[in-house]
Amino acid sequence: MRGVLHRADDSSGDFLVLTHGASGNANTALLVGLAQEFASAGISVLRCDLPYRQRRPHGPPSPANAKEDQEGLRRAVSLMKGQLAGRAFLGGSSYGGRQASLLAASHPGLVEGLVLLSYPLHPPGKPTQLRTAHFSQLRMPSLFVSGTKDVFGTIEELEAAIKLIPARVELVKIEGASHGLSKPGSAEGVAGIVRQKFLDFFVEKPIARIKRKDGR
Repeated sequence: MRGVLHRADDSSGDFLVLTHGASGNANTALLVGLAQEFASAGISVLRCDLPYRQRRPHGPPSPANAKEDQEGLRRAVSLMKGQLAGRAFLGGSSYGGRQASLLAASHPGLVEGLVLLSYPLHPPGKPTQLRTAHFSQLRMPSLFVSGTKDVFGTIEELEAAIKLIPARVELVKIEGASHGLSKPGSAEGVAGIVRQKFLDFFVEKPIARIKRKDGR
């Protein structure tokens, strides 16, 4: 496993393993910005390169090696569990997010939640080739973040697809953003939005539900 650990100074013990899209690596501006934002909120982040990126610095992944990329993420989560005792979260951008979701579907107890950035719902221009066969096996809360100009899936297509997931799910729209969440403005601005939505989804809402149940 190769990556960079952002250890939160005021750690909650929770952590996020975060990986990249098909053409990128763990050093993309968005992943760096996300790691810094999450660490400042008490959540440690391991941003890591998938096995195919460790083998070569450029070029796309091979479908034949998808299982190996998923195994790399599983090892990363296991490594972090050996260091931190809080909740485990897993996520990634585009291809990395898809592999994270496939891993979570086949290992339902591995993590407590998913953060899927620019999920590649289908190849551009091929809306019938949906990558959702495993969605019905996702049993953990999942936070999707997608741009309104993403050619890998419209907001409307994603809203329909995530209904297949039998767990709590939310879709965060980034206005004007294309695939990879690039948009007018900085990567840090998008990272700040994602961090707040993560805290609202995984921290604030569960606490609020417990308080109402207890009558407080």
